[in-house]
Amino acid sequence: MTPILLQMALIIACGSVWRTLQPAGLNAQQTRIVTTSVVYYLFLPAMVLEVLWRADIGLQSLQYTLLGIASTAFGIFCSWLCSRLFKFSAVQTGTVLLAASFANVTFLGLPVLEQTFGAWTRSVVIQIDLFAIAPFLYTFGIMLSRHYGSAEHERPKSPVAFLNTPPFWAAFIAVMLNLNHVPIPPWFAAVLQKLSAAVIPLMLFSLGLALSWQAVHLKQLPFVLTTVLIKLLLLPLFAYQLAAHLDLAPDYRAAAVMDLAMPSMLMGVVFCDRYHLDSGLYAMLVSVTTALSLLTLPFWYQLL
Repeated sequence: MTPILLQMALIIACGSVWRTLQPAGLNAQQTRIVTTSVVYYLFLPAMVLEVLWRADIGLQSLQYTLLGIASTAFGIFCSWLCSRLFKFSAVQTGTVLLAASFANVTFLGLPVLEQTFGAWTRSVVIQIDLFAIAPFLYTFGIMLSRHYGSAEHERPKSPVAFLNTPPFWAAFIAVMLNLNHVPIPPWFAAVLQKLSAAVIPLMLFSLGLALSWQAVHLKQLPFVLTTVLIKLLLLPLFAYQLAAHLDLAPDYRAAAVMDLAMPSMLMGVVFCDRYHLDSGLYAMLVSVTTALSLLTLPFWYQLL
């Protein structure tokens, strides 16, 4: 698995180099917004449609939902306990809750799992993301961010509105076509496959654009230790134990646990900005957990 992670790291490094050099005068923020927008509105929905249209949807999907939500909730509980122990401020607590609980299941999980296990893991990743992590993030995650943040003047927006997005619509259409046994036309499948091929390199590149080391200081050690311990060790261990009691094939169980063992998600920085949490701290935690995951992911792979 190490050679695969090194390949992923090299593409991520390309984003980090772009962040430093700013070719054509395009800074990391501008480039990342364009790149992630194209992925979010075109390439990722194409992949979701292609995968879920032909996926095995049923009891297994419900087990992915249970595994994803239960593991994330466990991470939230553990990080809340640590926040009370170290007496974090409200803003710091909300930041750590997001960083230590919600995994980067798609932007990093998708390329790592596909290169490690095979293309069949696309279905695992997409189902965990769209049936578990994303709905939980856009409901309970928003509640946590609003509670601990300082943007109290902002008019609350229905969490359901956040589900009105291209990936969710693509998932809905794909599931309907799948359950009604509508065959996918070969020419259309070829188009979706070509669009899907762009997702992984662009996701890794944009991840490199987002990483930041400017906020890394010794005084941030309590936040780093809390997040690393929970996100990269305790949460995957909980997922590993829970998955052992689910009726999943060994390969699918391993892929699901590996996906939940990914470092902190990127989307959290958007929540930090919107609800006035500590965006600099969150960006630093994403950077640290992503770097350390190069060590922890091979460990979980060997164990699984």
